Amino acid sequence: MRNILRQTTIALCCLLLCLSAFSQNNTITGTLRDSASHGPIPAASVVIKGSGVGTFTDDKGHFRIITTHSFPMTLILSSVGFGTREIEVSGLGEVLQIEMGTSSRLGTEVVISASRVPERILESPVSIEHVSAADIRNSPAASYYNVIGNLTGVDMTTSALLFNTPSTRGFNGSGNVRFNQIVDGMDNQAPGLNFSLGNVIGLTELDVDNMELLEGASSALYGPGGMNGTLVVTSRDPFKYQGVSFAVREGVMNVNSPVRSASPFNDLALRWGQKIGDRLAFKISAEYIEAKDWVAYDSSNYNLPAMQYKNDGSTRLTDPAYNGVNLYGDEYISAIPDMLTLSNEILAGATAQYVAGYEAAHGGAAPSQAQINGYLSGNPSTQPFYVGVTNGIIKNQYVTRTGYREADIIDPVTFNLKVSGGLYYKLTDRLTASVMGYWGTGNTVYTGSDRYSLKNLMMGQYKAELKSNNWFFRAFTTQENAGNAFNATVNTELLNEAWKPSVNPNNLGGSWYPQYIGAYVQAKLAGASEMTANYLARGFADLGRPQPGSPLFNQLFDSIARLPIPLGGRFLDRSNLYMAEGQYNLTQALGLSDKGVDVLVGASWKQYVLNSQGTLFADTAGKIHINEIGAYLQVSKWLFNDFLKLTLSGRYDKNDNFDGRFTPRASAVIALSRNQHIRLSYQSAYRFPTTQNQWINLRVGGNTVLIGGLPQLRAFYDFSGNPVYTQASFEQFAATGNPAALQVQNFGRYKAEIANSYELGYKGLMADDRLLIDVYGYYAQYQNLLTREIVFQSSDGTPAGLANPNIYSVSVNSPSKVNTDGYGITLEYLLIHNFYVRANLFSDEISRVPPGLKSYYNTPHYRANLGIGNNGFGFQKRFGFNLVWRWQDSFFEESDFIQGTVSAFSTLDGQLSYKLPPLRSIIKLGATNLTNHYYVNAPGNPSIGGLYYVSIAYNVF
Repeated sequence: MRNILRQTTIALCCLLLCLSAFSQNNTITGTLRDSASHGPIPAASVVIKGSGVGTFTDDKGHFRIITTHSFPMTLILSSVGFGTREIEVSGLGEVLQIEMGTSSRLGTEVVISASRVPERILESPVSIEHVSAADIRNSPAASYYNVIGNLTGVDMTTSALLFNTPSTRGFNGSGNVRFNQIVDGMDNQAPGLNFSLGNVIGLTELDVDNMELLEGASSALYGPGGMNGTLVVTSRDPFKYQGVSFAVREGVMNVNSPVRSASPFNDLALRWGQKIGDRLAFKISAEYIEAKDWVAYDSSNYNLPAMQYKNDGSTRLTDPAYNGVNLYGDEYISAIPDMLTLSNEILAGATAQYVAGYEAAHGGAAPSQAQINGYLSGNPSTQPFYVGVTNGIIKNQYVTRTGYREADIIDPVTFNLKVSGGLYYKLTDRLTASVMGYWGTGNTVYTGSDRYSLKNLMMGQYKAELKSNNWFFRAFTTQENAGNAFNATVNTELLNEAWKPSVNPNNLGGSWYPQYIGAYVQAKLAGASEMTANYLARGFADLGRPQPGSPLFNQLFDSIARLPIPLGGRFLDRSNLYMAEGQYNLTQALGLSDKGVDVLVGASWKQYVLNSQGTLFADTAGKIHINEIGAYLQVSKWLFNDFLKLTLSGRYDKNDNFDGRFTPRASAVIALSRNQHIRLSYQSAYRFPTTQNQWINLRVGGNTVLIGGLPQLRAFYDFSGNPVYTQASFEQFAATGNPAALQVQNFGRYKAEIANSYELGYKGLMADDRLLIDVYGYYAQYQNLLTREIVFQSSDGTPAGLANPNIYSVSVNSPSKVNTDGYGITLEYLLIHNFYVRANLFSDEISRVPPGLKSYYNTPHYRANLGIGNNGFGFQKRFGFNLVWRWQDSFFEESDFIQGTVSAFSTLDGQLSYKLPPLRSIIKLGATNLTNHYYVNAPGNPSIGGLYYVSIAYNVF
């Protein structure tokens, strides 16, 4: 028995040794270099052919693969801008030295977002733009986010230095909610404030791998939203991009600004990505930006009730009702009537009080009119009003309080600190688990229904993900904290009231309007002109007015900014978003890989938790929960020997407050040749009203209340018992005094917005693949267009209450369909010696807009960009440059804040760079708005001047 056991043991050991030898790991090492410059090629893909085993070259071009595959084997090496190579490896011990030559970069990009599967950009079924890390590095833009503004079809709205909103195909504006922004699979939109914080939170410039821009409807694959476009930003994989990188950018801005002296611009970024063995990797990124922001300083006189510029050259000196666009606290306050009405109210109140006292003292006997007149004319608190009214001095004239400039009330220092990081573990060669976090804080300014100072705003996004070659599952949350954000208009109105109330019935002598009227009457009695009388009256009423920067001003303003709305101007928004989604490519599982068929399925769940404590939403009774679910299916197939590719997609979504909706997409790609394709598509988009469209309940400047469109809000303000009237009929009533002019506004059912879009396009290479042409044309029709309507309601439920009405801006649907259409063309040509030129022209237009409807389309009819550059010329191809000229036509902007014409303008951006290959560094000298011609791209927004900078970046190529 012992012999048998001994022999068996020896046999098993021999077998294990054989198996160990058979399955032992083989190591392949090598270096990849540019055949022209002989410099290393970092972040290149190195994969064993026929397997998922591979790696990426490091910053020195080195790679190392450990595999159980037996020799010989073939390596596939590829990198953007270089040709693909296959190298056969016959055995161990050989250190591979491989060189790759550059290839035309035109049309070589592989994109994912167009179909949610990898495909050549030339074969995309819809219009798409791709921005690589190299494009960002060579751009003159001061931020990677602003590079998007140079792409075909893109408009950029600037609310502040750090608050830029890209849009495509119309409906532009700050925080455009018809445009999705997705960072590493996470929706970047703030769940409560609604706008996307593109370059305030998210990725640092050093951690951006690429950006893909989808123009037009995209909700068939990305869910509700994305009516007009989707931006997908992807960060760098730490398995691929390793080592420490940093960038420092120092500059100057506000040069020759009329309201601010020249000031520094500082930007410091850092990234560290590292592999630990072959399975584990991590990355950490951080960026800090600080500068004195652009200032909005339009002092034009604006008629707030009529929502239009007065355009008569009037100023505070010439118009007592002056309301400066970017002056705050001087808005019309509906609770304050005109001078004549106020004077009569004061006299009526004093008369009633005198009569009551007289009758009590005289056994019920009433005083004579002469006695009443004597009292009113002899009482110091009523004398100016009595004299002014009886002598016809006081006219039917509105007067506004004195406002403060934006530069006086908003912290000039804008800053942004963002930190992100991730931990990645390869469970298998094809499956990676990761956890990631993105956090940002800062000061910036947002333009919505007013100008909002987003002070110490904080937002975090945290994600866990499993990702394979064929499927992924992710869950993430967005945690929003409005910090010390406040409404500039409301805060300044309340500051004026805190210093001196407009009217205090118990102390007329300490009230601003009575003081104004009294001084006005005295000046007129002394023979002053109308303008002089108003000037002297304002000066008297403003005596002791807190001056910007003074201890009194700071104490009052800051104390109000700390109080939540409606007592102060502060938002207490702490809304959150929770989302889970998954996707599976069933092609391999169904055995369709060799049949030219792709099958994709996915599903998602989303929950908004609104929590503003009544400062933004109608949530004083507690948090509001909104759930959304969705699922999609996509099938595509190449036909006729890869001549025609057909793709059909469909998605179903349901929101707690709205009916479910199926949104289809059908597309066809015709391959005229390998590098020339025609694309046709039909897409349906579906947009649930935003959380604010549904539940907002916010007082804004001028005593207007923004309310959501849900029936609960209309019931809360008793629209059925105390009817609201249309703006046009109310204005007619105000002008004529005829109650018959009033027309009740009846609201229909509140619905989600629908768009049906059709597109025809061509993308192809010509002239030996040196010329890229991309042309598209589209037509879209919108149904249930989400907009807002102004209505008026009696303040006390009686006809008398219409003298000082409640004003509501209600989220509603357009009663009829509206159409949009447009086209775009892009030409990019590679010249000799690495020079290139790129030009685009695009146009968008809206039609069939019902009279009186605000569409908020806000789009120039024509825009154009022209760029010329070189990524490597001169000594060892170390020099680079890029010049970009942008132009846009004038247009009329509709807004809840300020609406009016935006003048046409053009800008010139440029940069000159020098590479230091031994140090893997780039020095850049650049400028945006090189000519420093200040421009505004939306009424009420800041004037944008030149930004001039020098930067150095290490380990970025």
